Amino acid sequence: MNPQLNQLQQIIDYQFKNTDLLDQALVHRSSLNEQKQFSQSNERFEFLGDAVLELWISDRIFDKFTKFDEGKLTNLRALVVCTENLAKVGASFGLGDFIYLSHGEENHGGRTNHSILADTFEAVLGSIYLDAGLKPAFKFLDKFLTDSINKLSSKEIYKDPKSIFQEIAQAKEGITPKYQTLSESGPDHQKTFEVGVYVGDKLIAKGKGNSKQKAEEAASINAAKIIKN
Repeated sequence: MNPQLNQLQQIIDYQFKNTDLLDQALVHRSSLNEQKQFSQSNERFEFLGDAVLELWISDRIFDKFTKFDEGKLTNLRALVVCTENLAKVGASFGLGDFIYLSHGEENHGGRTNHSILADTFEAVLGSIYLDAGLKPAFKFLDKFLTDSINKLSSKEIYKDPKSIFQEIAQAKEGITPKYQTLSESGPDHQKTFEVGVYVGDKLIAKGKGNSKQKAEEAASINAAKIIKN
């Protein structure tokens, strides 16, 4: 067993019955050609973790904010589970140090890459669910994301990145932005989408993700930075 797994289990306060699941959750696709012991990346685990995360956040904020309407609940949920916040939480406990990356990806800042950190956070969550079910998976999320709920809900306005960019674009240009898928690559179970966000006919920014939603979110974050300047 990778000795680093003991350290990570201590950090996340969960001891796996099957540590191979945690090991698999840390495999970024870039490492497959260099880490011959792995035959697949962590993306299937991430897919599962994403679903568990959606259930957890919906359950927690539904119970906590009884006076929020559907719109506020939806936007708060989007803020808590967005790539930027999951990456921030993952970085807070050094998750990037444990990810299997190719040398090239590591040299290009992969251990602090927001998309990689967020995806691996979800994959680790998926591995906990596979190891022992919902209860410890929810406990993991309670430990690392409850503070995010408290902080983000204290804001007067609850907006996801796409809503934020839409307001900026409408204020500056008077136009609602549109998103267009520019490319898709990879096999069906490991797709990477590249999406462009347009204001009128002008391409403002691009974003990538393993779903169209995540790619649009990344594009909107990049676009907001550009158009603000």
